[in-house]
Amino acid sequence: MPPARSPYRPRKTPRQQRAWQTRQRIEEAAARVFARHGYASGTTDRIAEEAGLSVGSLYQYFPNKDAILAVLAQAHLEQMVETVRDVLTEQRPLAEWLPELTRALVRIHAADPQLHQVLFEQAPRPPELLARFRQAEDEAVASVERLLRADPDLTPADPGCQARFVVATIESLIHRFVGRVPDFDAADLEREIVMIVTGYLY
Repeated sequence: MPPARSPYRPRKTPRQQRAWQTRQRIEEAAARVFARHGYASGTTDRIAEEAGLSVGSLYQYFPNKDAILAVLAQAHLEQMVETVRDVLTEQRPLAEWLPELTRALVRIHAADPQLHQVLFEQAPRPPELLARFRQAEDEAVASVERLLRADPDLTPADPGCQARFVVATIESLIHRFVGRVPDFDAADLEREIVMIVTGYLY
């Protein structure tokens, strides 16, 4: 007996351009609906209406709203992974890569804070997405550790542990402020995170 299909996966992978465009319409409409209405009220009926499709057409691509959310969360995660890789690939001093990394991650999250809250605070997280999050975090920690070890101005006692604290601090503070603090200012948050992490490492 074949294993049950995950309820968090799309029904099919489009092979024709028109089908890809329809799926993209659904994903873009869902992002707007979830940002506007939240998880509980972000129904497939509303998503289909926003996309200009029937609910039946939506169900040809996704079995439920959680499958759409999983695709949106995966896309957000991959955007962050690419950003971290771009910033941390080259060996540079802390004063260069830390502000650039913090600024880039704050702006990714601040681009649509309401959607981000739905994706990572309200919606279910399938096991495969959680595994990808852990993998991405481990990759970021390894890159930061490499930079800390090679920086002649730093003398980290435990680079691996400190790298994990750096990544966790940046991630935690961004999630704590973006979309949750009414008078949030991106530039202020970036500056404060850089000050905290720099003080910790020196």
